Amino acid sequence: MTREKTLALLAQILAEIAPEASLADVKGDDDLRESIDLDSIDFQNLVIALHDRTGAPIPEADYPRLLTMDGMVAYFAEVPG
Repeated sequence: MTREKTLALLAQILAEIAPEASLADVKGDDDLRESIDLDSIDFQNLVIALHDRTGAPIPEADYPRLLTMDGMVAYFAEVPG
């Protein structure tokens, strides 16, 4: 998945989970939970939505890779499609 597609998907999911959240001021290596004030349930819902929309298996051991936008882009760059 391209960087643009991953970030667009992230923005779309966040609009549903945390409509008040904005990625505009978040740097690529910022922790999303802290930068946009996601609690643990919001983050888990984000991961579930990413799985549902991409079909990519996301084992719990990989959750730390999804904590930043850069990490998420790198993770989904490895996912076919």
